[in-house]
Amino acid sequence: MKRRQQNGMTLIELMVALAIGAFLMLGAVTVFMQSRTAFRINESLSRLQENARFALDTMEPDIRMGHFWGLTARTYLIQGRGAPTDPAGVGQHWCGNNWFLNLNEAIDGTNNTYSWGCGPNVGVAQPNSDTLVIRRASEDAIAPGALTAGTTYIQSARAQLGQIFVGTALPAGFNAATSETHRLLVSGYFVSDMSSVQGLPSLRRKFLQTDGTAAEEEVLVGVEDMQIQFGIDTDVPGTPVAPNPNRGSIDRYVNPDDPVIDPTNAGFNPNAEILAVRVWLRLRADRIEVGLTDPTNYQYADRNAGVFNDRIRRLLVSKTIFVRNARPPL
Repeated sequence: MKRRQQNGMTLIELMVALAIGAFLMLGAVTVFMQSRTAFRINESLSRLQENARFALDTMEPDIRMGHFWGLTARTYLIQGRGAPTDPAGVGQHWCGNNWFLNLNEAIDGTNNTYSWGCGPNVGVAQPNSDTLVIRRASEDAIAPGALTAGTTYIQSARAQLGQIFVGTALPAGFNAATSETHRLLVSGYFVSDMSSVQGLPSLRRKFLQTDGTAAEEEVLVGVEDMQIQFGIDTDVPGTPVAPNPNRGSIDRYVNPDDPVIDPTNAGFNPNAEILAVRVWLRLRADRIEVGLTDPTNYQYADRNAGVFNDRIRRLLVSKTIFVRNARPPL
């Protein structure tokens, strides 16, 4: 019986098959690596964008409600408020004399420096970063029977004087039926060079607690700079007709240390009213990204941070937030 001849692959055919297989494998690996790199980039950007939205969403309600005092819109009607140069008023003075009671500067800040009388609880203030302070009343009124000892409140009534007080007893002369009680809320935002994650900076907030004491909390890890500018109206108060048709609209944006909004400066304009706050936040990723080059020259507000090129991804965001309760003095 004749055996059937069996032919195998020649060496050339085997080499061609190996070459084609290697080429296809190389292509698959290349696609995988590019997809993996794109995924990491998108994940890093998404995380930075999500963090930026969280930080701005945390600050925005405070800023929008700045200058809210309950049933009155006129700061000069609130008794018990005090400037840093006035005698100490009621409540806490944790960050400086009358720091919590300075309602005349309901929206306040410092430019490229940290000058509060209370240092950060974690680390030190980030160099060249601004600070922002918002003073206001709580949105919801509090029933007289729900007042707690040690808490600082604002008692307000329509077209009447208001009063800052501490404790459970309403100030003399106020009727619960014709007035409202609101908590005094003060938030001071700043950037520290440290956070709960080693080696990373953070956006932090000092605030007045319900027991009347001050505290500090971490808002977001990874914020390495905050810059603030105020949109101000400097027209003379009055009916918005000639010669002041622009009263109630923003004339320009200024830094927090601009003389026109500083009551202690000779250039102070008592007609100036802050109508909006523009916030810039610069965030950084939590790790080095291999192969990343960032030639961006970070210039914003009055800040020139330059080019980093340290293989760390960054994101700069800004938002203009209008103050709902801003009222010019009349």
